[in-house]
Amino acid sequence: MAEIRLLHQETIDKIAAGEVIERPSSVVKELVENAMDAGAAAITVEIKDGGISLIRVTDNGCGIETDQVERAFLRHSTSKIRTVEDLLCVSSLGFRGEALSSIAAIAQVELITKTASDLTGVRYVIEGSVEKEKEEIGAPDGTTFLVRNLFYNTPARLKFLKTAQTEGSAIHALMERLALSRPDISFKLIVNQQMKLQTSGNSNPKDVIFQIYGREITASLLSLEEQNDAFSVTGWIGEPFVSRGNRNFEHYFINRRYVRSNLLAKSLEEGYKPYLMQRQYPFCVLYFTFDGECIDVNVHPAKMELRFDRNEEICQKLCACVRKRLGQKELIPSVSVDRKEAKKKQAPPVLPKERLPEPFETERLKKYQKAIWQSSPYEPKYPNRPKEAALTAQPVAAAENAAADSRRQEGKAPDETAVFPAQTTQSYVQEELQYEGRFLSKEARKRHSILGQLFDTYWLVEYEEKLFIIDQHAAHEKVLYEQTVRSLKEKTQTTQMISPPLILSLDLQEEEAYHALKEQLSAFGFEIEPFGGREYAVCGVPGNFFHLNAREILMTLLDSYDGIKKDDAPAPVLEKIASLSCRAAVKGSHAMRRPEAEALIEALLELENPYFCPHGRPVIVAMDKYELEKKFKRIV
Repeated sequence: MAEIRLLHQETIDKIAAGEVIERPSSVVKELVENAMDAGAAAITVEIKDGGISLIRVTDNGCGIETDQVERAFLRHSTSKIRTVEDLLCVSSLGFRGEALSSIAAIAQVELITKTASDLTGVRYVIEGSVEKEKEEIGAPDGTTFLVRNLFYNTPARLKFLKTAQTEGSAIHALMERLALSRPDISFKLIVNQQMKLQTSGNSNPKDVIFQIYGREITASLLSLEEQNDAFSVTGWIGEPFVSRGNRNFEHYFINRRYVRSNLLAKSLEEGYKPYLMQRQYPFCVLYFTFDGECIDVNVHPAKMELRFDRNEEICQKLCACVRKRLGQKELIPSVSVDRKEAKKKQAPPVLPKERLPEPFETERLKKYQKAIWQSSPYEPKYPNRPKEAALTAQPVAAAENAAADSRRQEGKAPDETAVFPAQTTQSYVQEELQYEGRFLSKEARKRHSILGQLFDTYWLVEYEEKLFIIDQHAAHEKVLYEQTVRSLKEKTQTTQMISPPLILSLDLQEEEAYHALKEQLSAFGFEIEPFGGREYAVCGVPGNFFHLNAREILMTLLDSYDGIKKDDAPAPVLEKIASLSCRAAVKGSHAMRRPEAEALIEALLELENPYFCPHGRPVIVAMDKYELEKKFKRIV
């Protein structure tokens, strides 16, 4: 056996650094989180070459006492915990006590810091865990870290880094998450001497969302607020049209810390399930508050993942509140007659040629200002939205509005790219003010004007200066789906007996699936009896779907059992059965009669979510009169 020896301290430090510092973004994360814990109101991060050659993090926090500077770079030194009990309810961000030690082990680090009570600051240089310099220096309150030549003494680690652009992108994504987590802090990110991100720190999360994701997404957000005995949550979820093909747009913050959580993602996506197509994921920025004793933050080395105490309850309540919020909004997408124009549908409207109201025209000025608030591109258009809701978004666009006012006073053409244009067209304002009722409501139904059928597939309906286009197959599919689910829940499904019975021969796996799903099949309307050996006689089929292929439905369900048997709840089984009933829906290229179309629209009125079919495709789309007038050059 080889001799057992104690490792050299330098080797120990490099091993520890390998566990804590994976790439430049790891350094930025640790230093910025320390700055946030130090009470900084402004944090600036500057990087060069993706953070490999230089990382500079400057904050205006409380600083580090002169006599504690050396101690800060020792392993397991921290100001954030004292005992093991503190680990269970820690509220700060980084608390590992190894961050500065690990960074100093594999980089050349320079620290400049000053506390408010000291007259001068201190400059401290440490390279490869070896102290180089310490001197008194003039400095502002706060702390600046300069990390140069990352992994300069561990070339094996250096060669496995990605390109400077890739490493810089990882830092950019990290800074966006940190900015969303603390909208009360002003963040700046400078990449190769170019400003890439800047937030105001005005405590308005929606301003941060606008800075990162732009106007289109910000205008499509729905506020979410929920408080129960399991958690409390505030924030925003996106309308289904903002979905993406990955989870990069899902942001979860627990007690002001960004986390990745399969539980929260699954709960949110379950709430969106009736509204999205498969393999599409929603946008969200959600701020959760949990009791510290109900979560374990020590599961992941970087504390990016947590363990929850009441998983099932959290999942059910979050799913319910998301689905409830989506149900409060009429989710009919607006489309453009021009593909190029579709990308600009969130752009400000064309400016009017009419004379603006003079300051002394009090009544006209009031109406004009009211129209401006109603047409704000930031807030969802609620019928009774308070004026204050639109006011909260103003700081973002102050500069653009000032520029527009200046151009108008100089007699120049207004800048149509302004975030909040100073003017707007009369027709656009009238349209937004009038279109307050839901298209799919009993009150609106009385004013529907059914124009006819297009391509034997789409029904055209005029309402409130909008053209609504209904996909008859998707609409009928949705009606049948929800009717089937409701009948299963209420146990009102009927059975139609057939003669002679249908004989099925099942293998071992199919027979196992049949016995597991026997109760659900009976509830759906199937009547099945043993016929000897592995053969079974289907004597009855669901009465509402008598004309469907019973053998195909049953075999599809049994073959899908492996994918749904892992869930103990019967809901996935019932949904799978109900989805098979969609085959009974009227198809495209089928000439429906007008009374049938009217009956279909009436059926849609009764649904909780009539906007998307069971597969997530839209049932209805809308086209503005404004779009058509632009196409015919009535509006230039």
